[in-house]
Amino acid sequence: MEQIFIQDLKVYGYFGVFPEEKKNGQEFLVQARADLSFSKAAKNDDLDQTVNYGNLCLLIRDFFESERFDLLESAAAALADKILQTYPLIEKLFLEIGKPKAPIPMEFSNVGVRISRKWHRCALSIGSNMGNKKEHLDFAIDYIKNAPFIRNVKVSDYLVTKPYGYLEQEDFLNGALLIETYLSPEKLLDFLHEIENTRDRQRQIHWGPRTLDLDILLYDDLVMNTENLIIPHADMCNRMFVLEPLCQIAPHLVHPWKHKSIMELYEEIK
Repeated sequence: MEQIFIQDLKVYGYFGVFPEEKKNGQEFLVQARADLSFSKAAKNDDLDQTVNYGNLCLLIRDFFESERFDLLESAAAALADKILQTYPLIEKLFLEIGKPKAPIPMEFSNVGVRISRKWHRCALSIGSNMGNKKEHLDFAIDYIKNAPFIRNVKVSDYLVTKPYGYLEQEDFLNGALLIETYLSPEKLLDFLHEIENTRDRQRQIHWGPRTLDLDILLYDDLVMNTENLIIPHADMCNRMFVLEPLCQIAPHLVHPWKHKSIMELYEEIK
């Protein structure tokens, strides 16, 4: 993976919590590093196959001149989003925003914030067994595809499956998605809950009926277990309605602690 960098880019902006910072503005120093492959650009001597760092500098300048934030943390997050959405060739981005003239009553050379973003490959499950099931699934997939922080969406066929756990309910329509996103696992979960809520998802019975159910199955090779989120999904290896559609679109994806492919896990319970 190659890298493009910008060092000590001087820009003028109006970020800060004090009224004089918002009114008068001040100078900021920006460092940026973008991981991408520009081997094709190098081979063909073609600017369209890489990121034009001149245009990237102009984007950063225009962002500082037009946007307003109290916190550098908010500014850095918004700028990172804008860069990744503007330049799809970038796989990983590092940003540093320095504020060398911050109103601090001490001697210092610079203060600021650093942030990094990268595209992650994630597997999701999707299901519904209430109302117009296909309409619910289609809605969720369109919602996901139109999100600016998600790209390269692959969707399995929909499968009719019997209920799991709580059996006194209608059959499900299930599927799987493979996506790339630069959201953190927690923010991705919040986004999926946002979609569920638009379809009036209720959580009254464990494994019970639902208009729309969206789960994170895998997130790169991440293994995590918190109060709100477990990755890989705790029960995915026991669920044919998860493995079968996922096997359609990502058979060679590997479970990070079982060290088996989705195809192997599917064959084990088939």
